[in-house]
Amino acid sequence: MSVHHRLQLMDGYNSRRNQSSRARERQMARQRRSSTTAPLKEAITGRLSGIDISRVNTGWHTRAGYVLRDLAWYVTHTPIVMMGIGALAALLFVIFVATHLFQGRIFPNVWALGINIGDLTVEEAAAVLNQHWETSFQLEIVDDQRTWYATPKQLGLRLNAIKIAENARGVGLSGIPMGYGIPPVAEMDFNTAQNYLLDMTTVTDVPPNNASYQIQDGQVIGVNGKEGRALDVAATMDTLADLTGVVQNRRFNLTMETILPDYFDPEPYLATVQNIASQNISLSGYDPFTDQTVTWSTTPDVFVSWLEVGNGGLALREEAYAAFFNAQNQSISSGPGQQVRYLDPRETSDLLTEAIRTQQTNVTLRIRYRDTKYEVVRGDTAYRISRKTGIPFYLIQEANPGRNLDILSPGDLLNLPSKDLAVPLNPVPNKRIVVDLDTQSLIAFENGQPVFNWLISSGMSQYPTSPGVYQILNHDPEASGGSFTLCNDQGYNCGSWEMYWFMGMYEVVPGLMNGFHGAVLLPNGNLLGGGSVGSPYTFGCVMSNNDNAKLLYDWADEGTVVEIISSEFAPQSPLGEMARSRVFNPNGL
Repeated sequence: MSVHHRLQLMDGYNSRRNQSSRARERQMARQRRSSTTAPLKEAITGRLSGIDISRVNTGWHTRAGYVLRDLAWYVTHTPIVMMGIGALAALLFVIFVATHLFQGRIFPNVWALGINIGDLTVEEAAAVLNQHWETSFQLEIVDDQRTWYATPKQLGLRLNAIKIAENARGVGLSGIPMGYGIPPVAEMDFNTAQNYLLDMTTVTDVPPNNASYQIQDGQVIGVNGKEGRALDVAATMDTLADLTGVVQNRRFNLTMETILPDYFDPEPYLATVQNIASQNISLSGYDPFTDQTVTWSTTPDVFVSWLEVGNGGLALREEAYAAFFNAQNQSISSGPGQQVRYLDPRETSDLLTEAIRTQQTNVTLRIRYRDTKYEVVRGDTAYRISRKTGIPFYLIQEANPGRNLDILSPGDLLNLPSKDLAVPLNPVPNKRIVVDLDTQSLIAFENGQPVFNWLISSGMSQYPTSPGVYQILNHDPEASGGSFTLCNDQGYNCGSWEMYWFMGMYEVVPGLMNGFHGAVLLPNGNLLGGGSVGSPYTFGCVMSNNDNAKLLYDWADEGTVVEIISSEFAPQSPLGEMARSRVFNPNGL
């Protein structure tokens, strides 16, 4: 037998011997595993698997895996160990349950309002829920694609957090292991919720659009009316009745109703709109105090977009006009000292509506004045303040009810009513009467040019004519006047007089008016007339020669602005400045 052959036989022998050795080791391992008293040391070393981990050259995690596998087998096949582990688990569970019961705690994995309140006492859970409710909780209010958010307080919702926490404790171990949700418990104040929804209508409601018009490619076309939407508050309150579901879902849907337009078809007035669009359109604002006219430019495209079909004809689309109105309102109040000026939206809308109805394309809007404050300075009295501001004294009294105007100190603030109270009628922009108390003269202007110029007689020092900006309020060819100073010593048989060509311009007190007039028929039958003009002589009125008074009476329309200037009250308009600077010519213009 050759050496090579012997070596092959030896290799075969060694291989069989190794296999036999490994077989014996596995057999021994099975025997050790089958023994219920297998030592823990065998498991820790991994020898229960028949592997001596001390001889394994792999990483520590592989060796640890062998050990853990043997330990698991050891535990599951050693009854006394299993019993011990079970007893320990039972003891821990009893301690866990007892701790929660004796401490009054909610068992784990119980949820309310999206918050895990497990392991908290009832009081702790209630405090957590209340904090979340008051600081973080919001309800989503939905209408189709539109969404708003409200806090519970805004909707008058009150959370019963204690009740929720008590319910959470009552479910016991139901939250283990999958979790358990506690329905919310809340109450609603009906009036608060209803009022909130009523207030929401300002943002939720979409008004319907009547048939309207626009210009495309230079041509006026009609636009059909469009449906609107309105919040049905009563039906939405019914939705809120399911308060548990609303709070749990954190949202509720508004119930909206469809509102049809009053006028759907634009065709009946299309030709009228085409005619309007073909004309020059002019909008302006007039300030009767400064005699200033502000012209605002607009285009036929814009003006036509303000039109819609209304009751009996064309009307103003206020939502389309609003942007233009706001821009002009801002422009007239942005200058120095002009913050008190504004356009009244209702008045402006009515004027435009009337202009559209009558197809006028030249519209003049009234610039108005807000109430203001006046700071008293040294030397002021309420009477002097009246003459400085041009506001009748009784109006200042009415604006400061309960205030003793006889006691004023520097720095005091008085309410001054709007100057518009003295100019109540629509002003006539192209006519103005200027009276200069210092020169006892009158100039009447039309379209910026003087048309009348003569001497007058104003009130005596005891009954002075009040400076300010007023207007012609009425016409009376013969009006009565009187004064308590004409009464006899016993206070009766008071004298009165008749005034010719009387035109009232302001009230001294309610029911007593000063104005323009001509000759005066005195109680004794004498006629007071021309010889008295040129110096203060009346009881507050402005008197002209009788013939001149008739001319002014016939010329001045009701609404014509009257500007009475003096050393106390400076000219307010360019025409007032012109009257002050002219050298008076009693013989004519």
